[in-house]
Amino acid sequence: MKSLLRRFGKSSDSGLATAVEEKLDKSAQDLATALAAETPAETKPEPEPEPVEEEFQFDGHEEGRVAIHQVDPLSDDELQRLNKLLPWSAWTVDSHGRRFGNRHNKKKRIIPAEMPDHRIVSLAERVDLTDSTVVEVGCFEGLHTVALCERAKHVVAVDSRIEHCVKTMVRCWAFNQKNVQVELHDLEEGLPTRFSAECDVLHHVGVLYHLSDPVGHLREYLSQTKKMVMLDTHVAPEDKELDEYEGYRYFRYREHGRDAPFAGMLDHAKWLHLEDLQRLLKECGFTNVDVAEHRDERNGPRVLIYAGRP
Repeated sequence: MKSLLRRFGKSSDSGLATAVEEKLDKSAQDLATALAAETPAETKPEPEPEPVEEEFQFDGHEEGRVAIHQVDPLSDDELQRLNKLLPWSAWTVDSHGRRFGNRHNKKKRIIPAEMPDHRIVSLAERVDLTDSTVVEVGCFEGLHTVALCERAKHVVAVDSRIEHCVKTMVRCWAFNQKNVQVELHDLEEGLPTRFSAECDVLHHVGVLYHLSDPVGHLREYLSQTKKMVMLDTHVAPEDKELDEYEGYRYFRYREHGRDAPFAGMLDHAKWLHLEDLQRLLKECGFTNVDVAEHRDERNGPRVLIYAGRP
């Protein structure tokens, strides 16, 4: 640029060229000073990376060993690959004491899942499942699905999250259970249209307290249920201020949304009061209501209910 100005100055006002050249020199000095002020003398160190969670114990587990048809023959390397393929948040132990799946974190799901779950054992004692179709609302990772498949004629496993559906399919494959139909359906959206929710028994564990409209949801699914519902859910705490909708008292609970594997799909859920929940079941035709368990858990009171038609 300077050479161009000098060349231009030969045929024009050389004073103008000199003035412009001096102006450019000052601007360049000002720019260099500004850049030096913005650029530190040495690069700041990168922030410390988040600590990597220590590897969860893979083998040597004694508690909860069960035969897993497709997993037991796998080499350690293949099983570890399988464990890393999907975002598991629960686990079982094969007959060799090896982990299939994973814990959710250092505090949640740190022990192997009960196989079969005692609630399903009790359900099978209350209603004959051998010739029954069971709809499992909220199949999570297929832990209960496997136990239901072992006892029922046909199981329709439904979940709102695609990753849970895939994990359920893999779990059922691992346990060699083939009488299952896994379906993706947002449980906030009412009854499905792509498949039937008609069933003899409704398995409803760990879902109702994640829904924003539990009353409408139960009314719809119970209308498709012929014999019995097993319902395990949180209920409204007695010491909290309650709201009311459609004539039912509830406690508003904040949810964490789609990306949290143990949360509802929306930003809040309604926990029904136990008395109102029992009334709703009876209004839907399930008059034989047995509150089999009352549990005080970290997030609040929880109950296990078996309710049947007369």
